[in-house]
Amino acid sequence: MRKGGIKIKKDATVTVQNIVASINLGGRVQLEETARSLPRSMYEPEQFPGLIHRMLDPKTVILIFTSGKLVCTGAKTEKDVFRSVNNLHSTLEEKNLMIYD
Repeated sequence: MRKGGIKIKKDATVTVQNIVASINLGGRVQLEETARSLPRSMYEPEQFPGLIHRMLDPKTVILIFTSGKLVCTGAKTEKDVFRSVNNLHSTLEEKNLMIYD
């Protein structure tokens, strides 16, 4: 950050608080069925075009869109992002909620 011209105290500690990642699953997601199948999910297409899924472990929130694109927020590490996305993708596959053209 210093190289970017930001003034920082010499003893400052930088910690990651929140990682936001965008993902493309490579297929389409059936959001209506997904909303009924996944606990801790909210889907109100009149208000927002994506499904909001709150994952407990790791504690993240994933926005799921019909296009198969996701936005994962709240992760503290890259490992948490991968775990969240892999867990969700596995669940979508198991419940036959993915469509591949």
